[in-house]
Amino acid sequence: MRILTFGTFDHFHPGHHSYLSQAKQRGDLFVIIARDAHVKEIKGRAPDQNEAERLQGVKEAFPDAEVLLGDAEDYLVPIRELKPDLLFLGYDQTLPPGVDARQISCPIERAEAFESEVHKSSLRRE
Repeated sequence: MRILTFGTFDHFHPGHHSYLSQAKQRGDLFVIIARDAHVKEIKGRAPDQNEAERLQGVKEAFPDAEVLLGDAEDYLVPIRELKPDLLFLGYDQTLPPGVDARQISCPIERAEAFESEVHKSSLRRE
């Protein structure tokens, strides 16, 4: 079963690890790393680490996963190309701007939060 995840993964932390571990328990893990420009567009600020650094951090943490950069233009390209059996989102993650759940060709599930009062990227930035 192909499990597709998305994220920024800036300063990879235990919350990220929990999210991807939960996904990996369901099948073969595919991780799409958000492009720097998309992070800035969605979050209103650039990530601290560039996309290559973030990609490398996830690869080191999950060497058996297929870790790829997202498409520079179309958020849905990885879904169309990888044809996942499940899209697995973080507990507080939303779909990208302009993407509707009806455009996703597989079921969508959410991870359980892991110590979200401590291991949430926005809190860790403070």
